[in-house]
Amino acid sequence: QVQLVESGGGLVQPGGSLRLSCAASGFTFSRYAMSWYRQAPGKERELVAAITSDGSSTNYSNSVKGRFTISRDNAKNTLSLQMNSLKPEDTAVYTCSGFVGRRWWGQGTQVTVSS
Repeated sequence: QVQLVESGGGLVQPGGSLRLSCAASGFTFSRYAMSWYRQAPGKERELVAAITSDGSSTNYSNSVKGRFTISRDNAKNTLSLQMNSLKPEDTAVYTCSGFVGRRWWGQGTQVTVSS
């Protein structure tokens, strides 16, 4: 059974940083591309960042490019999202995801950017 468990969310002031982690289990993590999505209240889910199975290639939404960094540790089955220069509009539930036969989702972690 595929399991994705996020951690690291919280309340941060504008301009601050947070690092999200996603612990993966139940599949061969190193074989699959992974992604981070987010969903703000009243808005559709948005792809934030994606990374290839070996970590050699990444891509980002225009809204986070230059501020967020996606990475992975295949030895530890962990996906990460380093978020810097956070803005109030980054407030959302952040979820990690992978397509392993079908799209799988974690439970999400809340990120709130507010003074």
